[in-house]
Amino acid sequence: MQDLHHEHRQRMKKRFIKEGYHNFAQHELLELLLYYAIPQKDTNGLAHQLIRHFGSFSNVFDASFEELKKVKGIGDHSAILIKLIPALSSVYLEDMNQDGLPLDTTEKTGKYMIPKFVGVTNEQFYLLCLDTNCRLLACELLFEGTINAVPVNIRKIVEMVVRYNAASIILAHNHPQGFALPSSDDLNTTLSVKKALSAMNIQLVDHIIVAKNDFVSLKDSGLLG
Repeated sequence: MQDLHHEHRQRMKKRFIKEGYHNFAQHELLELLLYYAIPQKDTNGLAHQLIRHFGSFSNVFDASFEELKKVKGIGDHSAILIKLIPALSSVYLEDMNQDGLPLDTTEKTGKYMIPKFVGVTNEQFYLLCLDTNCRLLACELLFEGTINAVPVNIRKIVEMVVRYNAASIILAHNHPQGFALPSSDDLNTTLSVKKALSAMNIQLVDHIIVAKNDFVSLKDSGLLG
């Protein structure tokens, strides 16, 4: 039986090298990934089980470490390997976007921010500090909350703006469980930050809300006040 598993694994690996991932089914890609955490066992059934349990291929990678380990056959090594995929994808996409261009359009800002939320299951709040030419001075993860809320401390935002001597800023956060549409809390927070910064003659350029591969700009939506 081990010889059969070994031969099957070798065929799968050679197929991937020759054909790439395009002709693989989703469960086959997951099966192939699990080879590197589960030696000498059939991982095809486990790949199917993971997708059934979480409802989709992407949901497997969005599941938490603890949720993954509740699936029979998934231990620490497998859960870590699975969680590495969205983490590596995020770093890969961020690195591709580090092209030195100023964040002077909504499209550039949205493209820059989307990778930062890959695989993130709780709301996170970022502050982007810009110079007078809209070039990025710093992008700081300031706050992290739950799946549908994140507490925001305006004083900390002001402290970071002063630290980087920013001429303007952009706010960004994610909606991991919904659409990229601002809630009333999002709007109130944005206007409170804008009011605090206006006293310092610092411009709030935009507030970007990200959900999966989509984003909404409060500036473009006419909601910055």
